[in-house]
Amino acid sequence: MKGDAKLIDTLNQLLADELTAISQYMVHSEVCNHWGYAALHEAIEKHAIDEMHHAEWLIQRILFLEGQPIVDKLNPMHIKDSVPELIASDRAGELRAVKAYNQAIGLAGDLGDEATADLLTTILKMEEGHVDWAEKQLAMIEQMGLENYLSLQTGGE
Repeated sequence: MKGDAKLIDTLNQLLADELTAISQYMVHSEVCNHWGYAALHEAIEKHAIDEMHHAEWLIQRILFLEGQPIVDKLNPMHIKDSVPELIASDRAGELRAVKAYNQAIGLAGDLGDEATADLLTTILKMEEGHVDWAEKQLAMIEQMGLENYLSLQTGGE
């Protein structure tokens, strides 16, 4: 089924966002693992896996719309070297994703492509969940102090 060229371009932009998020989350996850924060490592790694699913679903949709998925484009990553900074950086990326998905849902709706809008809405809800998680982590750091927060992230090691 031939899809709208502007929508396919938008889906490819979202795909670049997802591929970038996968890479950034994986680096941040492994940094946390290296520092001994097993719980944080696992949580961030799960976000990377969610982003992998998003990329997979976008690729499937682009192909269905007879577009060409562009998988060799990444946006700049924002790798950080402290736990509060990396969580804040990941939160900022997710907020950009929420905005981009809302705009893409609007475009799909304007074009009458409800299936694409439904897919994008599913992904949007997951991205909002990632924002919520990051905001909770930052609130915990603020309320209990960084040292107490980090002691919870060691997984009992």
